[in-house]
Amino acid sequence: MSDDPFQADDAATPLTPEERLDLKLSYVALRRELNEAEALNVLAGERWALSRKRDALNEVFLRRLHLRMFGDVWRWAGKYRTSARNLGVDHWTIEVALRQALDDVRYWVEHRTYAPDEIAVRFHHKLVAIHPYPNGNGRWSRLAADLFALQLGQERFTWGRGSIVAASEIRLAYVRALKAADAGDMTLLLAFARA
Repeated sequence: MSDDPFQADDAATPLTPEERLDLKLSYVALRRELNEAEALNVLAGERWALSRKRDALNEVFLRRLHLRMFGDVWRWAGKYRTSARNLGVDHWTIEVALRQALDDVRYWVEHRTYAPDEIAVRFHHKLVAIHPYPNGNGRWSRLAADLFALQLGQERFTWGRGSIVAASEIRLAYVRALKAADAGDMTLLLAFARA
């Protein structure tokens, strides 16, 4: 991997030049430094989210969760993207798509359409597919799914039992599982979530 802090791997969402300017940390010169800063911020966001009961299907909470996970590093944290991406819905449809996804998940819970684990994993998949933020969507949606699983009385997911970092076998398995889910087959993603 390149030392360029903004060089994304093939499965990551590249930032626009304007979004890159929103980096709050002037000392970051290497990808490793950016990864470390984000990892610390994500842990702080996770501690905040787990510190009390939260409604993982609340749009305001979900925005605040992204802000808590990335707000020490990026000025755009918690704000929906305003540009096109290599995946996700058109940026002007994010709010509607997210509300629809939350309504779908509420329906699944109310009508017991799927088992609790599958509902939470499908929730994760919907969030990733919408891709509401400039970056951090995978980490944010996995934590949101974990919080929702807890809300449903389940344990947190293991998500492949390791760090999903660029070029790792775990990340490749995760991306394969997401692509299969995109095609309508949730089997790999469900297995990966509890691997």
